[in-house]
This record gives sequence, C-alpha cells and structure tokens, in this order.
Amino acid sequence: MYYTDNKQHHVPHIHVEYGGDKAVFSIADGKLLAGKFPNSKTRLVLAWIEIRREELNADWKLAVKGEEVFKIDPLK
Repeated sequence: MYYTDNKQHHVPHIHVEYGGDKAVFSIADGKLLAGKFPNSKTRLVLAWIEIRREELNADWKLAVKGEEVFKIDPLK
C-alpha cells in the first residue's frame, strides 16, 4: 500500500508485483484495476485478499490518512 494513494483509483486497493509484472487490485472485490499479472499469481492474490480483507481495509484507512500501517501476514 502506498500512503495517501486514493486519488488515482478512488477505491481501496493494493499494489502487487511479481517478476516484471505490476498490478493494482481492489480490496472490496479483487477486481484488477490496472496493470497485468500472471493468472496463477492472480489466484493467490485474490485468495489473500479474501482471507485478509478486514485487515487490508483497516490498513487502507490508516494509509490514506498518512498513518503507519501494520504488517499483514502473507498467504501460507
């Protein structure tokens, strides 16, 4: 998450990177908002969003206010 990054996509979202690919996914529904990402890795991102949605939304609220976010566990 980037601090105060609510202007470009206007919805709570996360930025992901894998290899040379970068993408932006909506926290609410996992929709791809920008970029491209491998299908196999997209499935992992969507599963992580589903499991961690509450934490991601809490972090989003902190980030857009410029406050420190907390660490969210990766998909295991």
